[in-house]
Amino acid sequence: MRAAQWEDYELIDASAGERLERWGDVILIRPDPQIIWNTPREDPRWRQAHARYRRSSSGGGAWEQRRKLPAAWGVRYRELRFQVKPMGFKHTGLFPEQAVNWDFAMEAIRTAGRPVRVLNLFGYTGAATLACAAAGASVCHVDASKGMVAWARENAAASGLADRPIRWLVDDCVKFVQREHRRGNTYDAIIMDPPSYGRGPGGEVWKLEEQLYGLLELCMPILSEQPLFFLLNSYTTGLSPAVMEYMLGIFLQKKYGGSVSSGEIGLPVTDSGLVLPCGSTAIFRAQPG
Repeated sequence: MRAAQWEDYELIDASAGERLERWGDVILIRPDPQIIWNTPREDPRWRQAHARYRRSSSGGGAWEQRRKLPAAWGVRYRELRFQVKPMGFKHTGLFPEQAVNWDFAMEAIRTAGRPVRVLNLFGYTGAATLACAAAGASVCHVDASKGMVAWARENAAASGLADRPIRWLVDDCVKFVQREHRRGNTYDAIIMDPPSYGRGPGGEVWKLEEQLYGLLELCMPILSEQPLFFLLNSYTTGLSPAVMEYMLGIFLQKKYGGSVSSGEIGLPVTDSGLVLPCGSTAIFRAQPG
C-alpha cells in the first residue's frame, strides 16, 4: 500500500541511509536506517536542501541548516492541512505514508450510512483524527503529550475543522481505555498507532511486542456492538504485518465477521519509481451492509 496521492509532499530520492524529501517548497534530507543501498545522488536537490538532519555518534542528532528554513510551514493533503516543522530526532510532526490509512478511514466513515464514533489512541499531531472528522465522524483524540495535542488542535483549525465534534484529551492511553470501560463508553472504530518503545508515567518500560496483545484485549470491551473498523499501525521492525493481522483476527473476526487484512505501507520514490517501505498496518473491517 503506497501513499501516492500527495501534491505537497514528495520523496524525491533515497540513498545511503538518507531520504531527499520535498515538504511543500522546503527540501529536507533525513536519515532512514532502511535505506541500505548506495545509489548515485544525481538529483541536484541533494545539494540544494534547506536542511539536513545529522545523527550524532553519541546519540540523537541535530538539524544542519543550509538555506533559510522556516520555523514552521503548511502542507496540504486533499482537504486536510497540517503545520510541519523540524523537530528533534529528525521528525516533522507528520508521517506522509499514513495517508493510505487516512484515505481508508474516510471512505469507511463516509459509506457507513450511520453516525460513527472514533477513538484515536496515541493520536500524535492529529492527522488521522482530522481525516475521520472531515468524513463526518465524532472523534476522541488521546495522546499523553500536551504539546502534541495542542499541535493537533492547531492542525484542526488550519483544516477548518475546529468546530467539529472532537474531544482533545491529554492522557495515558492505557488508563484512558480502562476508564472508558468502567464508564460504559463505546466506539464504532478504533485507530491505534502505539510507539515501539517508551516509558510509562511511572518509569515502566514499554515495548510494543510485549504490550500489544494486552492493549488490544483492553480495547475489546469499548467497541460498540457493530464496530466499523479497527486500524492498527506499527513502526516496530520486529512486528510483522501478518502477526498484527492474526491478532486482529482472533479478537475481532470470529466475533464480528467482516475481514482482516495487512501489509506494508510505503512512499513512492520519484527518481527510482520504486516504493520505500515505511511501516506496517493491519485492518479489521466490518462486512458492508
